[in-house]
Amino acid sequence: MSEKTATSKPDTVYLFGTCLIDLLYPQAGVATVKLLQHAGVRIIYPQAQTCCGQPAWNSGYREQALAVARAQLELFPKPIPIIVPSASCARMMKFQYARLFAGQPDEAEARKVASRVYELSGFLVDELNIQLHDSGAPLRVAVHTSCSARREMAVANKIPELLKHLHNVDAVEPQHAEECCGFGGTFAIKQPEISAAMVLEKCRHICATGAQQLVSQDYGCLMNIGSALEKQGVALAHQHIAEFLWERIQDRDP
Repeated sequence: MSEKTATSKPDTVYLFGTCLIDLLYPQAGVATVKLLQHAGVRIIYPQAQTCCGQPAWNSGYREQALAVARAQLELFPKPIPIIVPSASCARMMKFQYARLFAGQPDEAEARKVASRVYELSGFLVDELNIQLHDSGAPLRVAVHTSCSARREMAVANKIPELLKHLHNVDAVEPQHAEECCGFGGTFAIKQPEISAAMVLEKCRHICATGAQQLVSQDYGCLMNIGSALEKQGVALAHQHIAEFLWERIQDRDP
């Protein structure tokens, strides 16, 4: 990990909130803001932002994906990092915008935006070298790394690195951690039987760790795994890594 000096750390960033966090899990967005502020970073949150365009793009609707993605480009004009609390959405913006906008008049602008996209956990570790102090009770935590985090954003090791700061947290990785949980966005809808079988296998490996909680950088995976665990009657708390970290570093003294 490269050391960042105080002067080289970004002091202002954009936040792209993602659909799932904005509409269903706003607490993860709030925790993201709090963590970045804890590290001394100012956040700009463009209110007009909507979707990165991934659902339409993955389903083969390029024109619709272009329309949605194009609406985001003008919202991030400053040459500063764009932080995304989801490896899946970050992957879409960072790596798929070049394909999506290929041959378009605004291709160059799309590439510029893409070059400034960071997934949250990677940004906290590599760019901010964030320091955290654990105020929580002893806890065993299972870490689920999403496919996008592992294979494209290359941030599979970032959550474990962040959790090393927390002396009361025993972080464990389930067996076959590199395998998909079965969510895959629209895959879970188009192939429900296969998706259900995959998530049941994932749940089995997570439960075998003896963890008391599950964390990930992608709420799509957490929603899928959490729902499957609930259907099995397994009471295992699950949180976005931003929520988990922010709660752990709060001073619990009266």
